[in-house]
Amino acid sequence: MYYSTDYVFDGKKSAPYVESDAPNPLSVYGRTKLHGEAAAGEHSWIVRTSGLFGPSGTNFVRTILRLGKEREALAVVDDQRTSPTYVGDLAAATRELLERPPGIWHLAAQGDCTWAEFAEAIVGELGLDTGVRRISSVEAGRAAQRPTYSVLRSEKDAPVLPHWRDGLRTCLERLGEV
Repeated sequence: MYYSTDYVFDGKKSAPYVESDAPNPLSVYGRTKLHGEAAAGEHSWIVRTSGLFGPSGTNFVRTILRLGKEREALAVVDDQRTSPTYVGDLAAATRELLERPPGIWHLAAQGDCTWAEFAEAIVGELGLDTGVRRISSVEAGRAAQRPTYSVLRSEKDAPVLPHWRDGLRTCLERLGEV
């Protein structure tokens, strides 16, 4: 089992990426994950997923939770679209996936949003008065280039994960925030 990323794609498509789409990573991170896929080999389950979040570790939800309690407003990128995926949902889908043949599989939450829309949902679920200012990737000034569109869907018989909003509510419940 090898976990890969939506960052193996360049984001130039305007429809969800499926398993048969040709990768074209924009960053070193995306290229190393693609090399990892090749090293895992055709007899492995290769799971491409996106925007992972959960109740532990460093991730977008925990960061917004912390900053939303500290600041009146947050500046968040609004020109990158993805499918944020709750790790608990990914784990359940992974177990189910093992009943299917090895190969490349896309497992990501249903629905999609920009990072700013995701931040607004987090703040809204928490009932915080924190504002979210939508900014561009250029304005954010990140060193690594990221795909502007990296929504993943499966063209195979992959397990279907719940909507990202359901995963967010579950995560916040696990954190004791709602």
